[in-house]
Amino acid sequence: MRVKGGTVTRRRHKKLLKKTQGFFGTRHKLFRRANEAWMKSMVYAYRDRRNKKRDLRRLWIIRINAAARQNGTTYSRLIHSLKLANIALDRKVLADLAVNEPQAFTSIVEASQA
Repeated sequence: MRVKGGTVTRRRHKKLLKKTQGFFGTRHKLFRRANEAWMKSMVYAYRDRRNKKRDLRRLWIIRINAAARQNGTTYSRLIHSLKLANIALDRKVLADLAVNEPQAFTSIVEASQA
């Protein structure tokens, strides 16, 4: 006697098609296309969770450099002087200060160069 997996297969297919709602064209209607699209989307999600960290660090460095140049120095000189002055602020905090509190950033620049 052979085993027919009708209900089990349908349940598995419906579960996946629910995950692909909103995908374009047949990528949310047909199981095989939807499965391919969903697997690829999970690969992109995994990759981009790592790329997001890289992108944010680049953004922080750009912001710090712009603010540092307004204060008469460069990014590399500022980071070097912060290390020599034992001021332990990470790039995320420095970038936030540069954007939201320019006076505080200026005082940090002056303290690092003193």
